[in-house]
Amino acid sequence: MDFTSFLCRYHWKRVLVLLWILSPWKSAATWMYLGVSSLAGSVQDNTCNDVPGLVIQQLEVCQDNPESLLCISEGAKRGIIECQNQFRNERWNCTISGNYSVFGEVLRKGTRETAFIYAILSAGVVHAVTQSCSAGNLTECTCDMSRYGEHDIDGWKWGGCSDNIKYGIWFSKTFVDAPEVIQHQSSRNVRNKMNLHNNEVGRTIMTQLMSLRCRCHGVSGSCAVKTCWRSLPSFRKVGFVLKRRYEKSIRIARRSRKRLRRRDKTKRQVTIKSDDLVYVHRSPNYCRYDDTKGILGTIGRSCNKSSTGPESCDLLCCGRGYDTQVVRYVDRCHCKFIWCCQVKCKTCETMIDKQTCK
Repeated sequence: MDFTSFLCRYHWKRVLVLLWILSPWKSAATWMYLGVSSLAGSVQDNTCNDVPGLVIQQLEVCQDNPESLLCISEGAKRGIIECQNQFRNERWNCTISGNYSVFGEVLRKGTRETAFIYAILSAGVVHAVTQSCSAGNLTECTCDMSRYGEHDIDGWKWGGCSDNIKYGIWFSKTFVDAPEVIQHQSSRNVRNKMNLHNNEVGRTIMTQLMSLRCRCHGVSGSCAVKTCWRSLPSFRKVGFVLKRRYEKSIRIARRSRKRLRRRDKTKRQVTIKSDDLVYVHRSPNYCRYDDTKGILGTIGRSCNKSSTGPESCDLLCCGRGYDTQVVRYVDRCHCKFIWCCQVKCKTCETMIDKQTCK
């Protein structure tokens, strides 16, 4: 059993119900709760009705594809973990909020951080569901055999079992977008447009990063015949590319009725591309703790005094300065194998300077 199928078979009901009951706000991002908590409860079948807060369209998709419910959980969890990895050295480090609402008040505003969250979680669902299709864990899909046996003009032929990203994208679009589509139809809110666009950015990046893998056949590896198939990228690569899009994200006008428009009037004629992340509101100051905005601040965060990047003490500590303490690390070292059968090691001590923000 692979890792994805292992996760897709665990029981999340108790955790989800608890999160929903205690949540101070129940937004359209309810499905994101699926990825928050560690595995809990016993291994047993789950139903769509076990997940509170899903809209009607999500319930329909879930009921038509019951095995996919916890694969969505894995996709959301995968997105959250990658968000934390990409922002581990930033002032906002994608820390899960303590108020049972995943990212807390951060999602209330349409900031650049919100744009990244929607994109990475949408991509996470595509990645997890597509992998499950290829592994045969979902009854509604298999790997993509649509081009199997076709010959390419370069002399190789399609073979193997390509990852069925078309199904993964369809599922993500149908399930993840549902709450935003409903709200957009009723209110025509620019925030819903923003969320839908950023969801699509995550899916677009997944498609762009699909790679062609080939295997050679022939005498002594001569590669006289080459069989190729399409494969998913590593999710770390997806996170890296989305982080670059985050850094170049575009602020849009609050009154974007028919289509998204840049807020900067001098660039209104420049088209917003399908892989551009967009946001509405400026990001708040993440330097100091603010419970009302769900901001944890940077006090006590580890920093690097010799770095010039975002993890540097100058940037991460927001000009407040930092404390330095000497930390003693004790570890086993210079290990040797002694016949037979023993390993002997020495004990090494290392003194390291550690900086933390004031």
